[in-house]
Amino acid sequence: MIRVLHLRERPGWRTALAGVLLFTAFIIPGVMLLVGQGEPAFTRVDTWWQAFVFTLRSPFWDGLNAFLNSIGYVGMLVLHALLAAALLVWRRPVTATFALTSGVAALALTQLAKVVVGRQRPEGAKVLTDTGSYPSGHVSATTAFLVVLLVLLGRWWVTVLAVLGVIAMMISRTYLSAHWLSDVFGGACLASGVVFLLWWRFRRSCIAEDARSDGKAIWSARALRRRPGAGRAE
Repeated sequence: MIRVLHLRERPGWRTALAGVLLFTAFIIPGVMLLVGQGEPAFTRVDTWWQAFVFTLRSPFWDGLNAFLNSIGYVGMLVLHALLAAALLVWRRPVTATFALTSGVAALALTQLAKVVVGRQRPEGAKVLTDTGSYPSGHVSATTAFLVVLLVLLGRWWVTVLAVLGVIAMMISRTYLSAHWLSDVFGGACLASGVVFLLWWRFRRSCIAEDARSDGKAIWSARALRRRPGAGRAE
């Protein structure tokens, strides 16, 4: 038997509260940027961090971060689509809807916030960028995908992978001068908040759907039925 998912029922209020708090942590800096005309108090930390990562530049880190730049946005959207397709193959349409909706919602809200806030990016970006610095789209897309995996698989190593992956993308975007430090924190909070709030909405249906599948992948169940003697009474 192949265990595809490892979903656990947790108190719904915890999931909803986490989503609300994370989404609020994204909203507050955005409002401060608007009200403060682009110069809230945390811009001092942004400037200090930008100067610090500038001292770390080298050909090796340039190459590594160029790779992260290439996979952090479109690559993550492709992974979202592949994950949803795999869940459909595994006969989990509700869970596939949750996974795909999480990626689309995080992307849509990120682009909307970029337009509304209209923050200028740091000077000297080492990669091509679009308009709007807050929040980071690369960090948002990466966080959304990894948090979806964390929720669905529920393993400790997935938690470690998700944390390291998000931190790596956050550092990468500031290293490339594509975003300020507050931009990447905003992207991480936005995406994780969206995923948790959607999981609060979908969790019971997804858990029930997984329980009905008995933890088997579709090809595992077919192989069992085709095995000689399978299903015979002993």
